[in-house]
Amino acid sequence: MRSLRAALLLACISLAAPADAKAPELPLHYERFVLANGLTVIVNEDHTSPLITVHIWYRVGSRDEGPGQSGLAHLFEHLMFNGSAHNDGEWFAPLLEVGGTTIGGETSHDHTIYYETVPTAALDRVLWMESDRMGYLPGALTQAKLDEQRGVVENEIRQNENEPFGRLDDHLSAALFPPEHPYHRPVTGSLTDLRAASLALVREWFATYYRPNNAVLVLSGDVDVAGARAKVTQYFGAIPGGAEPDRWSRWVPTRDHDSRDIQYDNVTASRVKRAWAVPGRTSREHALLSLAATILGAGRNGRLPAELVYERQLATMAFAGVSFDELAGQFVIWADLKPDVDVSVASEAMDRVVGELVARGPTSVELERAIATVTSNLVSTAGDGNGRAGTLAAGELYAGDPAFMNRYLQWLDAATTQDVQDVARAYLAKGWHQTEVLPRRVLATESDGPVRPHDMPAVSDQLPNAGFPAISVSRLDNGARLVVAERHNAPQTFISVQFDAGNAADPAGKPGVAAFAVDLLDEGTRSRSALQIAAEAARLGADLATFSDLDSSGVRLMALPSRLDDSIALWADVVQNAAFADAQIERVRAARVAAIGNERSDAEAAAFRILRGQSFGARHAYGIPRSGLSDSEAMRAITRDDLLAFRRSWLRPDNATIFVVGDTTPEQMKSVLNRVFRGWHAPAEARREKTLAMVARQTAPRLILVDRPGAPQSLILAGDIVPSSAATNELAIELANSVLGAQFTSRLNMNLREAKHWSYGVTSGMADARGQRSFQINAPVETDRTADALAELQRELQAINGERPISEAELSAAKASAIRQLPGAFEHAGAVLASLQTSAALGRPFDYPNAVAQRYESLTLEDVRAAAREIVHPDSMIWIVVGDRSRIEKQIAELHIARIEHWTADGRPTE
Repeated sequence: MRSLRAALLLACISLAAPADAKAPELPLHYERFVLANGLTVIVNEDHTSPLITVHIWYRVGSRDEGPGQSGLAHLFEHLMFNGSAHNDGEWFAPLLEVGGTTIGGETSHDHTIYYETVPTAALDRVLWMESDRMGYLPGALTQAKLDEQRGVVENEIRQNENEPFGRLDDHLSAALFPPEHPYHRPVTGSLTDLRAASLALVREWFATYYRPNNAVLVLSGDVDVAGARAKVTQYFGAIPGGAEPDRWSRWVPTRDHDSRDIQYDNVTASRVKRAWAVPGRTSREHALLSLAATILGAGRNGRLPAELVYERQLATMAFAGVSFDELAGQFVIWADLKPDVDVSVASEAMDRVVGELVARGPTSVELERAIATVTSNLVSTAGDGNGRAGTLAAGELYAGDPAFMNRYLQWLDAATTQDVQDVARAYLAKGWHQTEVLPRRVLATESDGPVRPHDMPAVSDQLPNAGFPAISVSRLDNGARLVVAERHNAPQTFISVQFDAGNAADPAGKPGVAAFAVDLLDEGTRSRSALQIAAEAARLGADLATFSDLDSSGVRLMALPSRLDDSIALWADVVQNAAFADAQIERVRAARVAAIGNERSDAEAAAFRILRGQSFGARHAYGIPRSGLSDSEAMRAITRDDLLAFRRSWLRPDNATIFVVGDTTPEQMKSVLNRVFRGWHAPAEARREKTLAMVARQTAPRLILVDRPGAPQSLILAGDIVPSSAATNELAIELANSVLGAQFTSRLNMNLREAKHWSYGVTSGMADARGQRSFQINAPVETDRTADALAELQRELQAINGERPISEAELSAAKASAIRQLPGAFEHAGAVLASLQTSAALGRPFDYPNAVAQRYESLTLEDVRAAAREIVHPDSMIWIVVGDRSRIEKQIAELHIARIEHWTADGRPTE
């Protein structure tokens, strides 16, 4: 339920396209039919998993709003989740009950969409619910609901503005597009217009745009066409169509001048972002511009990052992309500069780098790499039913062709260097607007067919199959464990080597070594520089990334089967041959120090840094963020010897598990991996052992206030220490947390968001860890309601173990949701990989998901209530509030939770 930010696609010149650049065709097979009332239906059969994804795309967005109506499309999206005539309750509850996943809605300039993935048996329920709000919403549309969701959206706007660079994108669009253009106004709208929206206006909006002939319905997954046609006709057939609403056509504004402006924000370093208005998503020009964007900004070898980040080391990040909008796209480039680097440096580089592409075009090597990269990104979108449904719906809605993305792939494959130069010359030579965001120097002061049933269809209570694949476990010749799960429904293979390391392996007194060392693995090997690694990955259409968290570290790879061997060879080089050169170390050190500054400028990240340190203590391995970003002093104290010692002790085959999920076989992978790792052996010295000290719970609550002058809202973060993810009652803990704060329908969220309208969303949760974990509550709230929200949070925590313990109905709903979500949890190969890695880190059997449904089902009410008593202790929690001290200190002091401690955002007490 968020406003959709349009997605951005991540030497000689030859006029011929690379001979080997062809990519797999997306699996967009479909059947299309149209009901008599105009509803277009697309059916994509895929019986890999017992799941069905449902998408409904309405051709209405912020571009359809009239004067004084900004934000109306987005506000109405929220209203669609607040009940309809025959289902007048929270939208999420019936879907969570049946195991629904990826449930939500999104609003863009051009469309509003609603989606959910459910077990096959729940299709009737979903169609009943979707048709009820399409055909019968006004019966439940009241002034009270309008006021409630207006408050939620207002909090969403405040929350977005409270983020670093939160005002940048809307500001840039407003400057790039003229006032009369429908993209001039932000999708989320203005607070003034939202407050003026009347019930009559939103009813008129529904009557105009929420008609079957203005929508596309997609069913993707375990469904057949004949069954789909019968069900869709039954549920949607009697909803009348309406008059075709007026709509915009293509409008790419012509700008014959460049312009720029400056913003000030609570950030530690400057960002420079430049945009051009270009053709929209269904044009061949857009495909060519996506290649130009990749050449300029994707990966380390994009021209902008290569110069600004790697060669001159003036920026921590540089990027280019093109948005997927209909009337016109935005081609954007931007750079995040290091502190104290002047924005004129980035502007000069942007001028020169774009100018060179316009003047001379790309090289054939760059073009080959870009085609592979963009193709790989698009292939990734079809990895599961949700991605395929969205791709099919967008193709139908915007191009009249559900499989349009395959035509887009053909445009990419046929592109020449001259094509890319021509489109760059046509659209990027002039006409840009640039916004420069600088650190704030002065703090702010302040039809006929079967009868549709009116009752919600019941869903079978039979326990679902988790759909987890069979696992093969073996050993490589060098001792590394190999775990393979076959998945042949998408042309992708995911590979990851995981070491038993992570923050818990940091040497005493040297926090951050593990994450620092792992960061360096792909920064250069004995035979390849960082830029060469990135160039090779892009050429192969592979995605290679390092990771390190609390308990594990490693390197992941996503590869196309047609280029699997070469991709694995590159990945293996990174795994075993990192150079740890002095220049690489210093470059990464500078980037990590800058990232620490960025965390401290972000309210949520700063609060989490303080919470982890105060919960676990400075000497505990979990006392720093999961990212491994300790503090600047500790980062500067890490030496090359520290990093090399860490690699010898932890990044070794006898401490490694290699996971493979995707379009391959165990035999193929064992052969390939034995070959690429034949020279990689464990060193003579023994592996080190981890020590995770036990941490005692606080004996009394603490209240820490972090001043953020002028903040438009307050962030409340609370934490306590709870048992490991490996605890025997882990599933009971999960269900207790689900009732309290982990789901949309949880007590905390329904209170502060839905009932009080003080927050855009409140959550509670625990990240997986082998040792004790931090249980956390995260509540961004209106500034003037900070104390009220704190009091409500305290009341809810007291009630769950006191006057209002978890009920049988709450437990039943939480169980049903958790059990029925299992098939959806492992539809994507990447999710299977994540599960295997979690099982390895926690010492679980690799087929753990297959037994989870029965284990959930066996839990009693007393089991879950006992788990709630184990994790919820309001009188020993650390409460952190980040907000405008001048407006909130007095009100929170009157709660008498604890003596207020004043801290800075960089984690230091001030008094």
